[in-house]
Amino acid sequence: MLLLSEVIEDPLKLPYLLDTFYIANIKNENAFHFALLRVQVDSDLRMHEDIQKYQERKYVAETLEKLLYGELMLSVEKTLEIEDA
Repeated sequence: MLLLSEVIEDPLKLPYLLDTFYIANIKNENAFHFALLRVQVDSDLRMHEDIQKYQERKYVAETLEKLLYGELMLSVEKTLEIEDA
């Protein structure tokens, strides 16, 4: 969790820590996954305060979630409906 807070506070470290996260032995995967979700929700709620900061934080959390869990739990799927003419 300490490494997560470090990369959330300084997103420019993420490219150098991706492999560390990927091979990390996470003791409580559910807690870690929900920590990533909390960062995403918090970032969305605070986006109006400092858009660049909170977009970067959200990007870090989403990237790690996708790397570790294969998909985003909070993603909104966009579907296109094709109407028959």
